[in-house]
Amino acid sequence: MEAQRIAPSAAVLEREFNLRWSGNPIRRQAAWKWLNGEAIPTQDKLQELSRWLKVEPHQLRFGDQVLQHLRAEQKRWDEGAGYVERETFDAFLRLPAPQRRLIREVIFTFAKVHKDSGGDAAAGEDDNHTRDTGRK
Repeated sequence: MEAQRIAPSAAVLEREFNLRWSGNPIRRQAAWKWLNGEAIPTQDKLQELSRWLKVEPHQLRFGDQVLQHLRAEQKRWDEGAGYVERETFDAFLRLPAPQRRLIREVIFTFAKVHKDSGGDAAAGEDDNHTRDTGRK
């Protein structure tokens, strides 16, 4: 609310929300609970609040820290997975569930051994695959 230069008070939230909301009006007590984290609005009310405040609904529900974490994870994924990795993931997703479980166990076993040995991630690239396919 402060980002939109709206006073973060239960009275203001109650009044402004009810002006925009076509359903049953909320009471000041409900607005106070929303502001103080004692209650979370229903999804339809969150949608209305997000339109009014011009923020994403998940930001209202989970806060800024979760949104920042999600963006950091997405950036890490986007920057860390190249063509070969994405091609591998696509092939993995086409496998039947039992084979996926097996491949997952193999990957986690390699990751654990790699972590325990203190190995460098860059040193673990598959040079044979690069030579065979001409891709890196």
